[in-house]
Amino acid sequence: MEKKEPAVTEQEKKDEVKERIPVWLYPSTMAVMDGALERGNCKSRSEFLDQAALFYAGYLSGKDACAYLPPALVAAFKGTIRDSEGRLARLLFKLAVEVDMMMNILAAGMEVSESTLKGLRERCVQEVRQTGGNITFLDAVRYQNEV
Repeated sequence: MEKKEPAVTEQEKKDEVKERIPVWLYPSTMAVMDGALERGNCKSRSEFLDQAALFYAGYLSGKDACAYLPPALVAAFKGTIRDSEGRLARLLFKLAVEVDMMMNILAAGMEVSESTLKGLRERCVQEVRQTGGNITFLDAVRYQNEV
């Protein structure tokens, strides 16, 4: 996911003049904020509140969710997805091998013309599209018995 440029650049921010606003906070909120000043790399409560407001606004807009998730959580998500992709790729490969074996066994024992096979492929492609791939062996048996 690519990083989005902030709405206001650092240079534009330096050119701005800060405004003083009244803020009412609970003592417990102030204690949490004071404890997090150093971790947030902030020199003052004002800077902390400024960064917190921008962070929360970005979080609400949801444009770059990775910027608002802890790096460890993002790494865990990426690792889980990568592992799942690898597992699915291995399973699909094994399935393709099994299907290829089955097709070769059937082709050796059946006498099917190329034109019949071509027509069957077209019908199967349409059926898979219509059903979203939800086809059972029973469906195939019923179709073949009707033909």
